[in-house]
Order: sequence, then C-alpha cells, then structure tokens
Amino acid sequence: MDQSVRKMQSSLRREYNRRLMKRQFNKFMENKLSVIGTAIMLVILLACIIYPFVAQYDYKEINLGLGATAPSGAHLFGTDRLGRDLFARCMMGGRYSIFIGVVSALGGAVIGVVLGAIGDYFGGKVDAFIIRVTELFQTFPSLVLNMILAAVLGRSMLNLILIFICTGWMSTARLVRNEFMSLRNEVYVKASEAFGMSRARVMFTQILPNTRTPIIVSITASIPGYILSESSLSFLGLGVSDTTPTWGNIINSGTNLSSLMNFWWLWLIPGLLLTIFVLSVNYFGDGLRDLLDPKQA
Repeated sequence: MDQSVRKMQSSLRREYNRRLMKRQFNKFMENKLSVIGTAIMLVILLACIIYPFVAQYDYKEINLGLGATAPSGAHLFGTDRLGRDLFARCMMGGRYSIFIGVVSALGGAVIGVVLGAIGDYFGGKVDAFIIRVTELFQTFPSLVLNMILAAVLGRSMLNLILIFICTGWMSTARLVRNEFMSLRNEVYVKASEAFGMSRARVMFTQILPNTRTPIIVSITASIPGYILSESSLSFLGLGVSDTTPTWGNIINSGTNLSSLMNFWWLWLIPGLLLTIFVLSVNYFGDGLRDLLDPKQA
C-alpha cells in the first residue's frame, strides 16, 4: 500500500514539474525580445567556442601581402593591418572577453553571497562592518577604481579578473543581505534553529537556497557589464595585454586616424559584434528575470 502511494506521489510530482516547465517555457516565449536576444547570444557564443577548431585561418597568422583587406568572400570580416583574418580574431576575442565576463561575475557573486549572508544573519557589528566596506567601495566610480588597480597590478587576464571580482561583489552582497533580512524570521528558519542546527548550516542550507533566483538574475545582468569594462580598459591600454585578442584590444587596434578614415571594418565590425552580444545578454537576462521572479506578472 505504501509503495503504491509513493508511486502515485512520484507520478503527480513529475506531472506537476512537467506542467510548470511548460508554463514557464510559454511565458518566456511570449517575450519576443528575450527570445531573439537568447538566439543571438547562443549563436555568437557557439561560434566563438566552435570556430577555432574548424577555422580556415589562424587568428595569429600574419600575411603582410593582405594587410588591411576589405571584407570579401575569402575574408568575411576582412583583415587587419598585419593581414590577420579579422573574423578569426573576433571569434577568438569573443572567447576571451566572454570568459572574463563570466568568471568575474561568478567570482564576485560568490564573495557577495558569503558576505551578504554572514552580515545579515549575524547582524550587529559584523553587519555594520560589511555595510561600511561596501559603501567605501561604492564611493569610487567603478571605472576609475578599475583603472587605478589595473595600473598598479599590470596588464594580464588574471589581474583583470581579480580586479573585477574584488570591485564587483558589493551589489550582490546587498541583494543577498536584503533577501536574508526578509527570510530569517520565517517559521522554517526558527524551527531549524530550535532543533539545534548550526548557524552556518541554517544560512547555507535553509535560507540561501531560497535566494537563488535573484542571485542568478544578478549574475546574468553583471556579465555584460564586465565585458564592457574589459573592453573599456583594453581600449584605454589598461586591460589585457595587446597579444591577447579580446574584443577591446581588437577595437583599440583600429582606432588610429588612418583606420577610422580608410579601414572602417577594423573598428566597426568588432564594435558591432560587441554591442550585439551585450544587448542580447541583457535581453536574455530580462526574460530570465520575468521567468524566475514570482512577483512578475
């Protein structure tokens, strides 16, 4: 008898999950901009991942005889001043730029989640100290702070990721703190504490799973910001070293007066690619927020 009841419960649970997923999928598909943004994001992402394995041209291959060749059938995006295929460089640059954005967003989110959870749950001086630190970091404009740290630490991908992580956790910490503030007085939290569950276990096994939706949305929303920050710093000569073809470095290499006037594809095409990808991720994030946030209609 008990076995048949468990089978029925399992069947009902599967049916409920199936209907919920279908309803969420239909809700997401109703947002046309999110659907288009998601499609474009996936196309660019897959192209950046797959292209280096099937590339006709090596992104580092120099051919001075084809220097600054306009887009054509042989070279879809043209070539740069050293004759390197611009399409191959943009695909490889996307790999680096997207990697920097994703890793920085995840790293900043981890620090923000831990500090936000500790600050609100323990309260008192611990919470006040963490809030003061977040306010201190947010006093400085992020671009200025990133420029100062990049100038001090030097140009490398690892340094840039560490800078973004160290200067990008504050908003997530505040978000998690606010979520914990609204959840820590719930009945299941008080019951867990009454049963003798440790503070760390209550924080990370009882409260934190119920804050995952805003955290996921926050991570998605921060990725385009980090990609743009990397491009800005590389454009200013403070980001990744020039030997690494990020989108920012590729754009920067085509911004001298001669290129701006005569070789438009050197800066316009990578700039458009960067803009389209950032917009598509933003639209995807909007759809994800509407899908996961129960407060949204």
